[in-house]
Amino acid sequence: MSEHVKINYVEFPANDIAATKAFFNHVFKWTFTDYGPDYSAFSNAGLDGGFFKSELCSSSEGGAALVVLYSDQLEATLGKVKEGGGNIIKPIFSFPGGRRFHFTDPNGNELAVWSSQ
Repeated sequence: MSEHVKINYVEFPANDIAATKAFFNHVFKWTFTDYGPDYSAFSNAGLDGGFFKSELCSSSEGGAALVVLYSDQLEATLGKVKEGGGNIIKPIFSFPGGRRFHFTDPNGNELAVWSSQ
């Protein structure tokens, strides 16, 4: 997917890469390739990326970009996030065009999931 000047890859901080891989594989079925103990690349996520070893986390409140995932089954996805150890920080709410919720992964990184339904 190398298209000139298009978003191609995204990287997130992770203080526990093993827990991160377990969470995203369980909830979203992402797959991983490790590049040493401090980096793991993910695929099968719509956009490839990776997690790098860091004690920091990404949040929209702190000024970071918010990555938003899509789900055809919003309530079921919310349940899987909780089951996998994610923390719901904004429960499902409506907005023009659909509904969404925000959560943090095991590292404290904020992401959102939306649905048009």
